[in-house]
Amino acid sequence: MSQPIVALEEISKVYESGQVHVRALDSVTLDIYPGDLLAIMGPSGSGKTTLMEVLGCLMQPTSGQYRFRGRPIESMTPDELASLRGEEIGFVFQAFNLLPRLTALENVELPLSYRGVPRRKRQERAHAALARVGLDARVHHRPSEMSGGERQRVAIARALINEPSFILADEPTGNLDSKTGQEILDLLRELEQAGSTIVMVTHDDRIGAAAERCLFIRDGRVYDSPDAGMP
Repeated sequence: MSQPIVALEEISKVYESGQVHVRALDSVTLDIYPGDLLAIMGPSGSGKTTLMEVLGCLMQPTSGQYRFRGRPIESMTPDELASLRGEEIGFVFQAFNLLPRLTALENVELPLSYRGVPRRKRQERAHAALARVGLDARVHHRPSEMSGGERQRVAIARALINEPSFILADEPTGNLDSKTGQEILDLLRELEQAGSTIVMVTHDDRIGAAAERCLFIRDGRVYDSPDAGMP
């Protein structure tokens, strides 16, 4: 078996506010392998968002060890972490997070702008990413001129622009009707079959049923079945 792209060992995250301590993650151990299509399911307040932020290197855990391709995250400098997020990790958000005044092409090429990639090269890669998600005819449309499913496809194209090895999707079907949500799920499966490693954090049962692996999070702990750990 190949080495995991992500390895969490006894990861905990505690938020402190005065005398109140909230344990959002509680001793999470998890390996994610190249090519995985993994769903992490749980209700609101279960720790899904905190786990996604830790996986995406947006937040440091309180304790435990996170290794990305074998390297401990805590050993990285802020600049190295920023490079990791920009080059290795793609983010897909429930709210799309598109800039309303920019076209689809301009939204998708934005991550390359931050990296100083020349304009012509940015546009070539953005065109290719939009074509990959079936939007090559909508490149000059703004978000207000597109459907929810099209906006989510733009968000996925933007996540793909740096050719990340690891894609994190936060409730990728949460703002979509069932038909459009199924289309986005089918697209994510196509990306996984093409070699992407994808983690979907969700409460949508359709995603759990479609994923190759499905884990469940409750009270900051991760389980293999929805009933494990129940009193």
